[in-house]
Amino acid sequence: MASIKEIPTTPTTRFERIGAHTHIKGLGLDENLQAIKVKDGMVGQEKAREAAGLIVKMIKEGKLSGKSIIIAGPPGTGKTAIAVAISRELGANVPFIQMSGSEVYSSERKKTEILIEAIRKCIGIEIHEMRKVYEGELTTVDIKTAPHPYNPYQKIPESVRLTLRTTEEEKSIEAGAQIAQQIIQEGITEGNVIQIDAETGRVANLGLSTESTKGKTYDVDTTRKIPRPNGKVLKEKEFVYMLTLADLDELNARQRQGGLFSMFFGGSETKEIDTEIRMAVDQQVKEWVDNGKAYIHPGVLFIDDSHLLDLEAFSFLGRAMESELVPIIILATNRGIARIRGTDIKSPLGFPVDLIDRSVIIATQPYDIESVKEILRIRSAEEKIKLDKNALEKLAEVGAKSSLRYAVQLLSLAAQNAKTAKKDKVTVEDVQRVDDLFMDMTEAAEYLRKHEEKMMIH
Repeated sequence: MASIKEIPTTPTTRFERIGAHTHIKGLGLDENLQAIKVKDGMVGQEKAREAAGLIVKMIKEGKLSGKSIIIAGPPGTGKTAIAVAISRELGANVPFIQMSGSEVYSSERKKTEILIEAIRKCIGIEIHEMRKVYEGELTTVDIKTAPHPYNPYQKIPESVRLTLRTTEEEKSIEAGAQIAQQIIQEGITEGNVIQIDAETGRVANLGLSTESTKGKTYDVDTTRKIPRPNGKVLKEKEFVYMLTLADLDELNARQRQGGLFSMFFGGSETKEIDTEIRMAVDQQVKEWVDNGKAYIHPGVLFIDDSHLLDLEAFSFLGRAMESELVPIIILATNRGIARIRGTDIKSPLGFPVDLIDRSVIIATQPYDIESVKEILRIRSAEEKIKLDKNALEKLAEVGAKSSLRYAVQLLSLAAQNAKTAKKDKVTVEDVQRVDDLFMDMTEAAEYLRKHEEKMMIH
């Protein structure tokens, strides 16, 4: 049986990646669902955030069934940030899956299969299970060994005799080779508080008992110290597992399909999961929920560049919205009147009209210079970049003239330029230098037009 070990929380070398939306903590609304200019990492877009706040309230009350959310606006106006903020507002246990509309096209899998899997990854299942366990401080341990069946000169664990103590009682138990081997592998000795699953035999080392001789003697020790457990040695405890419907689908598919491939490599023989397996999983989850053994946490499926989906994918999403087990579906696009992929039909946003009709639409607006400046200030703090006041003004000016994304890119480049020059703060000269070295979208277009005759034509 595989053992579980904790990884040290403070490694010697740490690689830290700052994502584009790591600073988003919520929608930044007050108790009346009014947007505050700068709050929870959000800046500006007050109307869009207030609209999203009303949607979050409807979701929590279970009144958004059968609808999707469309976020429409020019590039770089915070559509993804609003989707992330909605998921943050819904709770810590809410799954958030982000994908692009282009990800559904694969030579190996059907579009509908990819969408089904993404939808089911967004539905979290909180499973509560009562299990019988032996739990207590290990006072004595006696492992018996026997000759190896294939090598008489080697000894292997045959059985183990344990004595466990709690605040109320002390009990001795005997166990087989499986538990003895886990105790050896985990380095469990007297004084450790352990937990043994009475059904599966899985051993968990919870830490060092503070009442034990070791716990009182070793002051400098990396082992976690916990008090001696209360109650009986054999007890029922509640365990909580967080899975998704996609996880349950995969587990059931492996059990049912089996075969030579899964026997040797642990995978399924087919790339797609049968509909009957998913129906059986749904039925099982409903029974758990009805019996109070599980709780459903519908998550957020955010599909960026949704105009890249075709008519078949849009039709599938429209049908999926009417199902019982469905996440919150958020579609983002920066298109105006565009052709629906796979057809000659032009439609608003590049979406079918019937899908638009059953959706609530949030519009985002271009940022003003003050909002750009505040976002750059937040990003510089998130990336631990010290920024001169004049440098911030210059970046905000560039962002208002070009785009927010270009200004954020220049922020990181200017920080690298300052670091190379051995300066502890980004100055306006650093910003000016990287702005001269790189081109924004308008400058790139002008450059290509100027040298068009020298470029290759495909």
